[in-house]
Amino acid sequence: MIVVRTDDFEVYHGVVTELRERGVSFTTLDAAADEQLPEGTEALIVGPDEEVSVEDPVEFVRADPDDPRAAVDHALRLLRGGGERTVVGVDPGERPGVAVLSSGTVVAAFAVPVDDAADVVAEELAEAGGPDPVVRVGDGARLQGSRIIDALPDDVRVELVDETGTTPYLGQGARGMGDVLAAVNIAHIEGEPVDSRDVEPTAGEIRVVKTRSREVSPENRELPDDLARRVALGELDVEAALAEHREGTASGGTDDADGDGD
Repeated sequence: MIVVRTDDFEVYHGVVTELRERGVSFTTLDAAADEQLPEGTEALIVGPDEEVSVEDPVEFVRADPDDPRAAVDHALRLLRGGGERTVVGVDPGERPGVAVLSSGTVVAAFAVPVDDAADVVAEELAEAGGPDPVVRVGDGARLQGSRIIDALPDDVRVELVDETGTTPYLGQGARGMGDVLAAVNIAHIEGEPVDSRDVEPTAGEIRVVKTRSREVSPENRELPDDLARRVALGELDVEAALAEHREGTASGGTDDADGDGD
């Protein structure tokens, strides 16, 4: 059982709200009353500067009022025995699903822009602690997956997972959850360890970028192959590539804005 005992209102409100939102059973004690911990207490959450004295097997967690979630995550790890391995599953794409598992239980889930995915994973691993964490990345969406893998810290174990069949059927009311649920499934599958993933955009992927450039450009400008390739690799976004192309054509380059090659 988790017990919250603090006279810090911000800590109390933040931690209790987090516990309730996650459906965790807990009880609270009045810190000023010096009440005894109830039988069965396994984790005690207190404020950042409060004095605390507990006996085994009770362990305590100091909660930061600005980050109550971290304290709740820590307390839950203590209830599950602590020290368990953290596994992060990533379903790559333009908005990857990210699932954080601790001892097989999902403790956090995200759907974030691809450029933010590696930072989210790194932050989750730093907060989780525990031995030998691993990040498992699906092998679909090759270009986005490569960008995520290459942006992860060098000391993180990364596995490339065959993601065939990991996206579940979504019933009524589950729209938008597919990538996150796929990330959970990916986290459960052992993959091949990788340090990086070098990929070259296919002709089809480059055509997609060119089509996108015409759609967003007021002058129906199509990017040339070299700039479209850099967009596909994530080195530039479409707007930056279009700006570079405009600058090049304005300074004397060839402007093939209609994309017909003439």
